Amino acid sequence: MVNIRPLFLGVAGAALLAGMAAAKTDITVALQLEPPHLDPTSAAAGAIDSVLYSNVFEGLTRFMGDGSVVPGLAESWEISDDGLTYTFTLREGVTFHDGTTMDAEDVKFTLDRILAEDSANAQKALYAAISAVEVVDAATVRITLSEPNGNMLFNLAWGDAVIVAPESIENIKQQPIGTGPFKFDSWTQGDSIQISQYAEYWGEQPALTEATFKFISDPTAAFAAMMAEDVDVFSGFPAPENLPQFEADPRFQVLIGSTEGETILSTNNKQAPFDDVRVRQAVAHAIDRQAIIDGAMFGYGTPIGTHFAPHNPAYVDLKGGSAFDPDKARALLAEAGMPDGFETTLHLPPPSYARRGGEIIAAQLAEVGIKAEIINVEWAQWLETVFRGKSFGLTIVSHTEPMDIGIYANPDYYFQYDNPDFQELMSTLNATTDPDTRTNLMAKAQEIIAGDAVNGYLFQLAQLSVAKAGVQGLWANAPTQATDLTGVSWAE
Repeated sequence: MVNIRPLFLGVAGAALLAGMAAAKTDITVALQLEPPHLDPTSAAAGAIDSVLYSNVFEGLTRFMGDGSVVPGLAESWEISDDGLTYTFTLREGVTFHDGTTMDAEDVKFTLDRILAEDSANAQKALYAAISAVEVVDAATVRITLSEPNGNMLFNLAWGDAVIVAPESIENIKQQPIGTGPFKFDSWTQGDSIQISQYAEYWGEQPALTEATFKFISDPTAAFAAMMAEDVDVFSGFPAPENLPQFEADPRFQVLIGSTEGETILSTNNKQAPFDDVRVRQAVAHAIDRQAIIDGAMFGYGTPIGTHFAPHNPAYVDLKGGSAFDPDKARALLAEAGMPDGFETTLHLPPPSYARRGGEIIAAQLAEVGIKAEIINVEWAQWLETVFRGKSFGLTIVSHTEPMDIGIYANPDYYFQYDNPDFQELMSTLNATTDPDTRTNLMAKAQEIIAGDAVNGYLFQLAQLSVAKAGVQGLWANAPTQATDLTGVSWAE
């Protein structure tokens, strides 16, 4: 009797220690924004990709954390000498999470759906050069272009081009079924999304077996949840003023990187008085970028003067053309026939850069006579009113899609910029493969939109994340809007 209890405790203690030694395989990741639905191929909301890109859905190609484009569901491809034909060889043994086989028919279905007349794909224009998609055999797809497009492999890596199946498309917005290493389990709207490891995944299994994405929109609540260790990671942490506290706490690590997010004061170019370039230029000169970065982002962010990422080798520094100059702003307004200014609306979606930055911008505009009525909106309202309805004067948003200057060639895009010369330039760029020529064309494109003051160019959004000290494999940078968990693990 005397020896039974110590023996029991010894066995239990050994089991406990063994359990403690084993690395965790589950993770809880907090994000500020909840997706409006779960189909990345039919919405402009980057919040969808933040959860699903490369975790649940995959494309023919994919982005890596360093921004490179590598094979995805296509293991290889051949491009014809004239640049018009891409022949993709698909990986073998790939299945969707419902057990059906992923083959060339699914690729054709996906691309045909993007290009359909009634397509809701937010980046349909990226794939407009595709004139035909042919199934050669189950493992081979031939894509024919109407003109060469040097960005096609890059474009196919976007979340808008992930491969979906006709069998599951009807319910994709609530029940996403992809080919990735994680399958969708459940969505508690207003709270969280659960995913778990897909046992039949074609590639290397991730270290994590399950993950929960928790949605916390309020910066104060984000700080509290992280400090209480209720979540393991907060990707895109919305309260930069709190980062020094996390940096000083050994329980945590802070990741500071770059994004593809050009944060802009988007302007409705077809709504008076913004249809006058002098008014748009006045807005640009009324804005003190650094004051916005310091006041809204606590110093995190890189000032920009055009819609292009500063870390891209083709970036041109054009900030001088729209330098903070209130007197010049007032003079331009007077020249445009509005010496006393005017009234407009400023729609602000939930992110901190918009809500906090909007207050600062409204005050700066008021100094030159522009009275901007602040209208706080949730993302669903923003998508409906601003993005689709084009019913706005000004708004603040960060465009997190990679190298997306091509949106300015679409006159139907929400800020409604219609410049035939720019459209022709982008067509030439898309058809050009020579690197030096492409760089020159991209420089010219940046100069045109900066000169036309299409939007107020504010800053490149920093990628700010906080994680528990034991988490490894997170992306520091955000080459696309994604929380890629495929290489994430816990230190043992």
